Amino acid sequence: MLETGMRAPDFSLFDGEGHKINLADLLGRKTVLYFYPKDNTPGCTRQACAFAGLYHQFEEKGVTVIGISRDSIASHKKFAEKYNLPFILLSDPNLEAIKAYGVWQEKKLYGKMSFGVVRTTFLIDEQGNIAKIMPKVKPDTNAAEILAEL
Repeated sequence: MLETGMRAPDFSLFDGEGHKINLADLLGRKTVLYFYPKDNTPGCTRQACAFAGLYHQFEEKGVTVIGISRDSIASHKKFAEKYNLPFILLSDPNLEAIKAYGVWQEKKLYGKMSFGVVRTTFLIDEQGNIAKIMPKVKPDTNAAEILAEL
């Protein structure tokens, strides 16, 4: 289980344009990694739009914002275009980062148990260490809460 102060697990994932992004390439900047279940669903759309609405403030603070889900590169591209999302969305169909960050968990929905992504946000410092973990965040307030932490 990951804890504050630990080294953030590195990953190599593709964005909506097909560019490979490695966490290690972002050293020197604070990074917000937010894990979400699925593109174009109500909660995930609200969360993404909240980050987009505050994106300028994250940029002013020198913070990179990255959303990660299991969705395909093509799905991310359409989602970003549809909602004019200015930040990076990474595709993790093999659950590389999702499992490394411990957000692939058993969930109960309508009385049925299944595995899925638990909406969680990590703040990574300039040295690549976990500065803050926000589990089970609310889509509407997550971006403002993480901005307040900065």
